[in-house]
Amino acid sequence: MNNTKYVFVTGGVTSSLGKGIIAASLAKLLQERGYSVTIQKLDPYINIDPGTLNPYEHGECYVTDDGAETDLDLGHYERFLNIPTSQANNVTTGRIYQSVINKERKGEFLGKTVQVIPHITDEIKRRIKLLGNTGKYDIVITEIGGTVGDIESLPYIESVRQLQWELGEDNAIVIHLTLVPYLAAAGELKTKPTQHSVKMLMQSGIGPNILVCRSEHEISEDIKRKLALFCNVKKEDVIQSLDAETIYDVPNLMFEEGLDSVVLKKLELSSEKQPALSEWNCFVKKYKNPKQSIEIGLIGKYVELHDSYKSITEAFIHAGSTHETKVNVRWIHSEEIENGNVESKLNDLDGLLVAPGFGERGIEGKIDAVRYARENNIPFLGICLGMQMAVIEYARNVVGLKEANSTEMNENTAHPVINLMEEQKEITNMGGTMRLGAWDCTLEIESKAYEAYQNNNISERHRHRYEFNSDYKTQIESAGMIATGINPKTGLVEVVEIPTHPWFVGVQYHPEYKSTVLNPHPLFLSFIKAAINYSKK
Repeated sequence: MNNTKYVFVTGGVTSSLGKGIIAASLAKLLQERGYSVTIQKLDPYINIDPGTLNPYEHGECYVTDDGAETDLDLGHYERFLNIPTSQANNVTTGRIYQSVINKERKGEFLGKTVQVIPHITDEIKRRIKLLGNTGKYDIVITEIGGTVGDIESLPYIESVRQLQWELGEDNAIVIHLTLVPYLAAAGELKTKPTQHSVKMLMQSGIGPNILVCRSEHEISEDIKRKLALFCNVKKEDVIQSLDAETIYDVPNLMFEEGLDSVVLKKLELSSEKQPALSEWNCFVKKYKNPKQSIEIGLIGKYVELHDSYKSITEAFIHAGSTHETKVNVRWIHSEEIENGNVESKLNDLDGLLVAPGFGERGIEGKIDAVRYARENNIPFLGICLGMQMAVIEYARNVVGLKEANSTEMNENTAHPVINLMEEQKEITNMGGTMRLGAWDCTLEIESKAYEAYQNNNISERHRHRYEFNSDYKTQIESAGMIATGINPKTGLVEVVEIPTHPWFVGVQYHPEYKSTVLNPHPLFLSFIKAAINYSKK
């Protein structure tokens, strides 16, 4: 194929309709038909990336192999497509303006008045086409964050209008995702919000090619006809998207509705090869028909918003499905755990995961939870800050270093078993300055980690500033907690284990980022298996 085709996904009426899931489902179907597909997200906020955002504001910050801190939708893209994303797959308004302002300061626009059109829109178009210009992809799907009509989204909508005009309608199409609400008092679905949303889009010069309508109730042929008439699309281009039992049902639902066929027809691409979705449906079948269930405690400080740990909960689903086991997550706020109530909160769990996070709040609760898992032989997985809490707990209660802590929590601790990396000590800029992205790790052959990966050389994604302080390595190892994974380049500790415990693993990296439907993460598979074995006892 000579030219890359572009599909833009916009949203109307309200946010949180699931543009990311629709985009990922469409991409999955096109991938199954033999096309090379990728998805990118354009976010209208002025932050450079989500790295400095509170998880309560935006959910988790997802990290790519190349170290980009990105929107959590990129996690969905990777989990559905089983291919890695990169910095080019997530663009924010902050990044766009930063790039244009930097060029202006260098004199690249000398003599010109720098404006939203053409300078900002040109930069947006350049970013949109970056992935297409690599020659790797037949189709690039671009999800535009926010809702049509938002003042922040206007430059993106204008850029899409220009691209459609430049590339031609058979090379660039727009899918508009909207809401068709059901009014119980009237007993009917209402199309007016969708009509207004499309009208607003058309005022910006874009007529949607396809309407995807979210609804709680079946959309009748009459309503589809009405939507088609008032929104200026063909009736077969009105696709219903009913609420699904699980996000993993959506590719099948979209296939039944013919979304992928309509897209290929508009892009003038062949639709002869049908999506099989055999491996996908095998996963969904196991997920929906578990033979047993277990309960895992997720100890975190942002548990009120479950999206703060989206990749972890999805990794549980992938691993649980493989073992034909339903993983019930019990959300436990670390601030609510105190020495006196640890047993009552954790005593009937089959496994314990202490989650990532930043800052001092709630860490003593995490440490108490680690101690309970260690002393009671409950399968334990500590991720990033969770691994650091495991090291502090062991140093305090086994090694005997009662004042052991992380310098993140106490700069003047007598025993900084977790310390700031040397190269981080002079950094004052908070954005994108951590150890980020994929780093290598060498595993000890005699370890739970090696048993899980079946490989002693692995690569995993990181997002942190503080590290295991190697000055304490000998002391901690001689007491029984072993460093079983080391970064070969820096010598930094990546994995710690307690060999005398049935399954106790702490990892400095984020294994959850690499778990996908077709490749559940080996560490999660091993952890869930250990929890199943524990539950049977």
